[in-house]
Formats: sequence, structure tokens, C-alpha cells
Amino acid sequence: MAETAALRSHGTPPIVLLKGIAKYFPGVIANQDIDLEVWAGEIHGLLGENGAGKSTLMNILTGIYKPDAGEIILDGYAWEFASPVEAIAAGIGMVHQHFKLVKAFTVAENIHLGWSETPPRISAEALEARTAELAATFNLAVKPSVRVEDLSTGEQQRVEILRVLTRQARVLILDEPTAVLTPAEARELFKALRNFVSRGNAVIFISHKLDEVLEISDRISVLRGGRKVTTEATRNCNQKQLAKLMVGHEIVLNNLRARSPGAAVVSRDPVMSLRNVSAYDDLGNVALNGVSLDIHAGEILGIAGVAGNGQKQLSHVLTGMRAVASGSIVVDGREFSCAGAGEFADFGVGHIPEDRLTSGLAPALSVTDNAVIREYDHPPVALGHWLRPGAATALARSIAEAAAVAVPDFAMPVRNLSGGNQPLLVARREMRIASRVLIAAYPSRGLDVGAINTMMRYFVELRDSGVGVVLISEELEELLNLSDRIAVMFHGEIMGIIETASTDIEAIGLMMGGQRTPIRSLVSEGI
Repeated sequence: MAETAALRSHGTPPIVLLKGIAKYFPGVIANQDIDLEVWAGEIHGLLGENGAGKSTLMNILTGIYKPDAGEIILDGYAWEFASPVEAIAAGIGMVHQHFKLVKAFTVAENIHLGWSETPPRISAEALEARTAELAATFNLAVKPSVRVEDLSTGEQQRVEILRVLTRQARVLILDEPTAVLTPAEARELFKALRNFVSRGNAVIFISHKLDEVLEISDRISVLRGGRKVTTEATRNCNQKQLAKLMVGHEIVLNNLRARSPGAAVVSRDPVMSLRNVSAYDDLGNVALNGVSLDIHAGEILGIAGVAGNGQKQLSHVLTGMRAVASGSIVVDGREFSCAGAGEFADFGVGHIPEDRLTSGLAPALSVTDNAVIREYDHPPVALGHWLRPGAATALARSIAEAAAVAVPDFAMPVRNLSGGNQPLLVARREMRIASRVLIAAYPSRGLDVGAINTMMRYFVELRDSGVGVVLISEELEELLNLSDRIAVMFHGEIMGIIETASTDIEAIGLMMGGQRTPIRSLVSEGI
């Protein structure tokens, strides 16, 4: 805050001032009478539950939406943005939670697309060389010549951040920027942000990671139910206080490894086994190398590792979305090495994918269609070859109610649901078919503290009912709090499988860096 105050002088207006902003959608008050000021030299944290109105407010500031009421004032002058192009010209840049990249283009082409500093005539090699130089400047590792569609989610996020940073916006809005970054990458990003604001610029930092917001921000504003609750100096805040402001009540996070009295016991025989499984990524490179895993009914098996070490391919292999090059997959005694995704699902394997909006949902289809898509050919949704629309809507309503997702119109496209409600709907849908195993890839990514707590309790509910759960996550505290065992991946291999009760973050961190530890069996030790 000292640096921020030093950049203010008497009579100087804030770099951004939002006054009385309101935005309404059919049946939804997204924003109501919101005032927000952001000063030059400031990193301003913006917090709130999913659906609290953060993204809508920032979409107004960046010209994607027009406010129904209120004013946008930059440096003391009122602005009305007809499009994001006008907002960018005014110095407002945003990295969205859902990527805005052209997937068929290379990284270099995406970085330079629509940028005034892109030479009118330039070879692909020169464009890639320029991109490499920019990436080095901002300490963001990217692959200039690779098509975006062939990148992992984490790699795509880095491209998004680099694309906006290169344009030298005066106000940089980051929506969940570290959700797919490693801790080391996040530290490098924080250095770039501090350097950015030291030149008189400003950052609006949206995140559900309260520790990061407390570390990086100067002030914090909290939204709840579309209204601003408070703005406080970060030095006066703590995680417990912020979580309560976000959800309106205290959040109690217990050790979820504890089992309820009626919980199913861990099965002695695995419900799913991988034996020496190898698989390739989309570019033909080895992504999994001799992976062996046993998943038992009634346990949560955590998968730890830095992004890009084969976790995505593992989740695809475990759900039939990717063919194995060698090795064996057995599900409840049946050979599934050559089975497809439909066969896995029909046999009771649910899947919460890494990218819910594009892999777990059909964005243009209705909420009803997406909620019942796994059960279109089963009663009560289907009667013989006939679809029963009324029954489909009724089932969709029951799934939404179980997920605590408020849906104003089940006929609306599912993309219109908030970024927090989409994964909860996917989770509940997949839980219905996961009679044997649920594969959950980064399920808490982009969720607020309340929604994360809800999601984790879903997994406990499944575990206690006798289902095996595979939880892939980069959040080590989450894995330690939930998992019975943790397998650590490095360069497509399993470095070891350890009982959670007898390990800590430091030991897992060493394995994430390539140190092996003996693989031990949960069941063989009588747990």
C-alpha cells in the first residue's frame, strides 16, 4: 500500500472508477449498484463466490457487456465502450478464465493476431522468434510453433497471459490467472505484475486462492450476490475473514479423510487396475510410460504432479478417451484395454474432465440436454427409441437440485451458467453413472472456497458409498485432506504411491521433482 499511496497526488483521480454499475439478465441480477475504484500502482484483489458478479463486472469494464446503469470513468473521464476493441484502445486488457485463443493457429500467430505492432509481412520463423523473445521477457514458457489445440490447459493459459502482457495495457485484469500454473510459474507471474504496476499501471486480480490474493494485492474488494460487500486494505485481512465475507457465513474445513460410521470399507481387490500402461499424446510423444496403478472401491486415490507430466493423458486412458499403446486396463475383473469411452461409462466409470466447458459440456446445448446426456438412452428419459422431453427436464431439475445449482431456464444454453455452477452440474451428472469409479481431473480449478468444499464432499459421499475415486490435482493441501493414498507423476511415470497419513507436502514435492520412493499398497498394509 505504501507504493500505491506514493503514486497518488492530491486531486489525481483513480485510473479506474466504476460508479453505480448494474447489469441484469433474464431472472438474474448480475450486478447491482457497484462502486469500485482502482488506483495507479495498485494490485486490486477482487473476490466473490462463483456467480457473485465478478466476471460480469469485468466484462462491462472490458466492453463485452454494456451496463444497464452506472458509469465507467478512466483517469477522470467517462467512457462508453461499444466493443472490447475500444476498451483495449483505452488501455484495458483482460485474461479470461475461459480462453479466447484461436485453436487452429500457432502460439506465435495467437500472440500477434490483431496486434498493431505485428509487421504486415513476416515469415513464420521470424514470428516464432519474436514470440520466443517476448516469452523470455515476461518469464512465461511457451511453444511458439505449436498449434494451440495441441497444448495442455496450463500451456494455453500461459499463452493468454503473454498475449495481453505484450500489449502493455495500463489496466490488466486477470481472471484466475494461476489456476493452471505451477507455484514457480505463479511466482514469476507475480514478479511481472509487480513490475507492471511499478510503472504506474494497475492490476485487477480475480482469484479463489485466498493466500495468493493476500500475497499479491494492495487492497481487496468482495462481491456477494451481485453487490459489493466491502473494500479493505490487504494488510487488514485474513483468509478466514475473506471466506466469511464471500459466502456470508463461516466455512469449516475438516479433515475429509475421516469416514462416517456407515461408510463402505476399502475393497481388498482393486476395482480398476493399470499394468505397465504406456500412451502417446496428440503429437505422438510418449505421455505415459509404464504406469501401474490399483484403484480400490471405497478409497480416494490422489494423483499429484506439476502440470504437463501426463495427468491429462492418464485421465483419458482411465476413461477410454485415449487408446493405450501397451499395457493392460482391468475394470472390476473385465479387460478394458481396447474399450471406448462409451463402454467405460456404461460399466460405471464417471469422468469430470479437466476442461469442463468444452470437454464435459456441449456449450450451445441446453442445460437439460447437458444434464441428461449420459442417460438419453435409458428410462425414464427414453422409452424405447423415443425421447421423453418432460422426463428429461425433470431429471435435469433433480440433478441441478442435488448440485445446488440455481437454473433460471433449463432450455437456455449451458454456457450461460456461471463458471462455478458448470462444474458442479458436471460432477453431479457423472456421480450418477459412477457406480464403480469416478475420475476427477482438477475438479476445484476455478471454484470459490464454498464450491470447493461442496465438491470435496461429493467425493467423500461417493467414497463412503463404495466407489473408487481418482482425484487429479495440483493443490497438495487438497490431496492431503482428501486422499487415502497419493501417486506422484513425473515425466509420465509414477515416482511412488504413498499413504497420505504418513507423508507431508515436502516429501510429495521431492517426488514431483523426480525423486522416487518405494511403491506401497494401501490394502497390503491393512488400511
